[in-house]
Amino acid sequence: MNLNAIRAIYLFEMNRFRRTIMQSVAAPVLSTSLYFIVFGSAIGSRIDTVEGIAYGAFIVPGLIMLTVITESLTNASFGIYLPKFQGTIYELLSAPVSAVETVIGYVGAAATKSFLIGCLILATARIFVDYTILHPLFTAAFLILTCTAFSLFGFIIGIWADSFQRLQLIPLMVVTPLAFLGGTFYSITMLPEPWDTVALFNPVLYLVSGFRWSFYGVADVAPLISLAMTGVFMLICLGVVAWIFRTGWRLKS
Repeated sequence: MNLNAIRAIYLFEMNRFRRTIMQSVAAPVLSTSLYFIVFGSAIGSRIDTVEGIAYGAFIVPGLIMLTVITESLTNASFGIYLPKFQGTIYELLSAPVSAVETVIGYVGAAATKSFLIGCLILATARIFVDYTILHPLFTAAFLILTCTAFSLFGFIIGIWADSFQRLQLIPLMVVTPLAFLGGTFYSITMLPEPWDTVALFNPVLYLVSGFRWSFYGVADVAPLISLAMTGVFMLICLGVVAWIFRTGWRLKS
């Protein structure tokens, strides 16, 4: 394992994160704060509780998941797309750096950024609402797993994209709508038939549900199922990444 190569890629990506600190940190914190003001205060004043939890506190895990998913996809996809756009990807492919080392460097940096932003959103939420975390170890583990899984997915998007417009296509047109429909602002028990059953086919629901369980001990689906679904998604992404490096798809053309 070439640790120097991993370290070089990782530090390069983290330095890019520090150079764009306003865009990378301030923007998601401000956006999430607006969600707390609009949904937590304005709408929350009209909704007493959801499953025995104050509405403002109920949406905290969902908002963190929404931000983490978005940031993981954006950071990882842009991180690998930029070398493709600039043509420096060929220097990376010809260097004595394996596919595993490349993925660890890029995905590790993207996951780190997303995890830090998730923690910052968690701290910001305390300004607006009071919340509890019943299972902090599960919270940390689930957050790390989600950051890693969606950073891998973002890495795939960055390789697939051939323009800046397509780079944003899946996050904006697919992932964000699924996140809003995945129980971020409500419990699926509030949905009438058959929409509560249809919601179970939304993969983001399992992320939000599992993460919310780590806070309050309530979930729309069993937490172990949520954890397993996230793990399966990450394994699928790993398989796709392995296939990409084995075939050179979108990397050498």
